[in-house]
Amino acid sequence: MNSPPLSAALKAAAEAVATVLAGRTPDVLLADVTAALRPAVLDLTFTALRDHGRGDFLLGRLLEKPLKDKAVRALLLIALARLERRPEEAHTLVDQAVTAVAKPFKGLVNAVLRNFLRRHDELLTAADADAVACWRHPRWWLDKLRAAYPERWQDIATAGNSHPPLCLRVNARRRPTESFEGRQLGDDAILLDRPVPVERIAGFREGRVSIQDWGAQQAGPLLDVHNGMRVLDACAAPGGKTAHLLELANVDLTALELDPQRARRIGENLDRLGLKAIIKVADASRPQDWWDGKTFDRILADVPCSASGVARRHPDIKWLRRAADVAAFAQAQALILDALWPLLAPGGKMLYCSCSVFPEENGEQLRAFLARHPDARRLPTGSHDPELQLLPTATHDGFYYALLEKAS
Repeated sequence: MNSPPLSAALKAAAEAVATVLAGRTPDVLLADVTAALRPAVLDLTFTALRDHGRGDFLLGRLLEKPLKDKAVRALLLIALARLERRPEEAHTLVDQAVTAVAKPFKGLVNAVLRNFLRRHDELLTAADADAVACWRHPRWWLDKLRAAYPERWQDIATAGNSHPPLCLRVNARRRPTESFEGRQLGDDAILLDRPVPVERIAGFREGRVSIQDWGAQQAGPLLDVHNGMRVLDACAAPGGKTAHLLELANVDLTALELDPQRARRIGENLDRLGLKAIIKVADASRPQDWWDGKTFDRILADVPCSASGVARRHPDIKWLRRAADVAAFAQAQALILDALWPLLAPGGKMLYCSCSVFPEENGEQLRAFLARHPDARRLPTGSHDPELQLLPTATHDGFYYALLEKAS
């Protein structure tokens, strides 16, 4: 069977990127891409979104006036990102990009891309001198990273532009007999040498392994669950941490999720792994709507956040988020924490977790919570550290953990 032409992948990817330019997530659109096109479309889309700050800068130098058509602008962003990475494909790419657009825009696309090739060195030198174009993040995002991590912000930005690692979590109840090409990161984590499609991962369909970033896998052991405990996963979708807790101990677990569709994904994941939990479609910040009055021994508060630690997996986040969103997330997180704390039994533990690298959602959030709740104390999250801030690296994404214990 012949592969679909590059022009078809470029056109589909342009629709996805144009969705982001219009202020919406491309997830639904990408989910509908045909299997034959999917690998190429995902690669083109994610690369262009990771590079959007750079592509936007380059188009500013290449266009005489703003381009209102978002689909054509998206196609040019995709083509520029591809040309910088694969200059040897210039002839084919320009031809296929022109093929992918409607007739009124063919001349424009051809002229812009050929102008980029002629001015390649000059334009890339200028892009490297611009912070947003060089580091491929919004300026406000870079400012936050510089303020929080003055010695490491460049490493964090570089990691945020990279392809994410693929890590497996071994199901302790159904240990695989298969071998994997990768590195063991602990008893239950395997970092694969190279990413592969989920359908090609041995043992996945049978529930012997799951895909879960090594950083996310820290939640289960940190919460310290034991047989017979009553456990709440307060913001559970898509269910990776829920499943890990159930793999670690025989617990009575309630998983909350506000979105019905995402709640169904929890059930699907648990079914594949042979695990069971009580799944409720409910708002963690409103226990009066769903709580039965019985306290929990353990609570996992994996709160909604900016997702700044996992932006390389969802590169649209960098361009859909605004600086004001971080404060809004922090406010919502505080509401959830204050609502959940009365549900924790005396002597019980609550693990606060986010996939953010911004202090407002992490350390600052916890310090404010402790000031409001004198019956809470921090427990070490490893050695003697009172918190665990993982920054994105080649091994894992960015996560934050703080373990709290309630006075007896």
